[in-house]
Amino acid sequence: GAHPASKPCSASGCPCANRARIPPHTRETLLTQQALDNILVVDDEENMRFLIRETLAAQHYAVETAAGGAQAMELIRNKDYGCVIMDIRMAGMDGLQTLAEIKKLRPDLPVIMMTAFGSRKIALQAIQEGAYDYFTKPFDINEMRVVVKRAMEKKTLERENEKLRRQLAVAGGDTRLVGRSQAMAEVLLFIDRVAGNDLTVLIQGPSGTGKELAATVIHEKSPRAHMPLIKMNCAAIPETLLESELFGHEKGAFTGAGARKIGKFEAAHGGTLFLDEIGDMSLVTQAKLLRVLEEHAFERVGGAETIRVDIRIIAATNQDLARAVAEKRFREDLFFRLNVLPVSMPPLCDRVEDIPMLVEHFLVEARERYGAGVRRMSSESMRLLMDYRWPGNVRELANVIQRAAVIAQGELITPDCLPAQIRGAAPQQEQNGKPHAPFDGSLQEVIDNVVQATEKKLIQEALNSTDWSRTKTARMLKICRKSLHNKMKKYGLLEQDAEPESD
Repeated sequence: GAHPASKPCSASGCPCANRARIPPHTRETLLTQQALDNILVVDDEENMRFLIRETLAAQHYAVETAAGGAQAMELIRNKDYGCVIMDIRMAGMDGLQTLAEIKKLRPDLPVIMMTAFGSRKIALQAIQEGAYDYFTKPFDINEMRVVVKRAMEKKTLERENEKLRRQLAVAGGDTRLVGRSQAMAEVLLFIDRVAGNDLTVLIQGPSGTGKELAATVIHEKSPRAHMPLIKMNCAAIPETLLESELFGHEKGAFTGAGARKIGKFEAAHGGTLFLDEIGDMSLVTQAKLLRVLEEHAFERVGGAETIRVDIRIIAATNQDLARAVAEKRFREDLFFRLNVLPVSMPPLCDRVEDIPMLVEHFLVEARERYGAGVRRMSSESMRLLMDYRWPGNVRELANVIQRAAVIAQGELITPDCLPAQIRGAAPQQEQNGKPHAPFDGSLQEVIDNVVQATEKKLIQEALNSTDWSRTKTARMLKICRKSLHNKMKKYGLLEQDAEPESD
């Protein structure tokens, strides 16, 4: 029997004594893990319930059974499960009706459907209505074990994601920088360490890796968080206007200057100025920027008054600034001034293990932003995402998931919802040096064909990742716009481009 609350049991072997010594947060973790190990089997055939229960118990799962949909719903209302295995054809409340009720009550609970041989159409309908997967009866035991294992791993991942979000919220962290890879762990640790001081930060990394987001998080976790964060893309502003944008100008300073204008430095006073694509800045403007970093003072264009500012600088670039210094395209003294606290944002291909977590993050965003009903990727769709090279990095992945979530039918993203370049992507190991070219010509002809096919594919991927901006694509590929135009013409890509020549 239970021990009175006023007299806790002192027996060393009693579960009550053990429970009393378990800290609340540890107890919560244990209960969560127990829930993840619980499986509910729903079938109106007693022999089938027994077979599945014994099979899964041998895999160290805790299995409960229900003889029909109504009984299953009663259990699910009062207990948490890692997944449900349920027959579609049952007397009374059938599998599809029960599935609909489960999704209303526990939308994230994975449900695996069982169906008779030849009823694949009904099983696919169940998938569209939110089932995680299905297998046919009579089923292969090993196949069932694999499907169940995948479903339980999905539930575990969702729990870990939610736990991470809560931990970050309690610690003042940011859930927008998603990832649990070693590469991202180092970035998050760096941000935690540098956010509290005023030293200049230089964020380097390919386009689409989240440099601007990292800068935003650093500012929001800094003592300057209550002051402005002013952002400026140095590559997006013509060189003739860049100085005016940075330092402001007086009325009449140049043709068209009809009124005084406050520059970015002045607007950021007390806060943080984020200078994106700083590697695109001319040597002349670099010299003026260096002076502000050294003296915290400047004059507006056309003005004589010296303006002093208190700001923190965070700079970002997708270029190798050390190489730019060696090639005399970037001032060495400015590089040293900026490179006080350097951090590199890893490309997505170096953190492939983060893709499932990123996908989950972007699906949540799509549901909140567009009201999309999609809840998960099919296993084949996820495989395609894991195999793709992602030249546009996280930004490209976000665009792909948002597009897929909008066009998907039902709760599942299938491969036909993904762009053609992802559906046709070769696995990573094949991309690393195993071209599939038929030897139907000379060796040189085959090499030429492979090179041209690869070049076309890379250009298409770069164009897709920049929303077909030729300026950004040329910069990403490190070629001039004229060269990009000629290659697009050569490979028949101009017909697909709706962008005007003036990009």
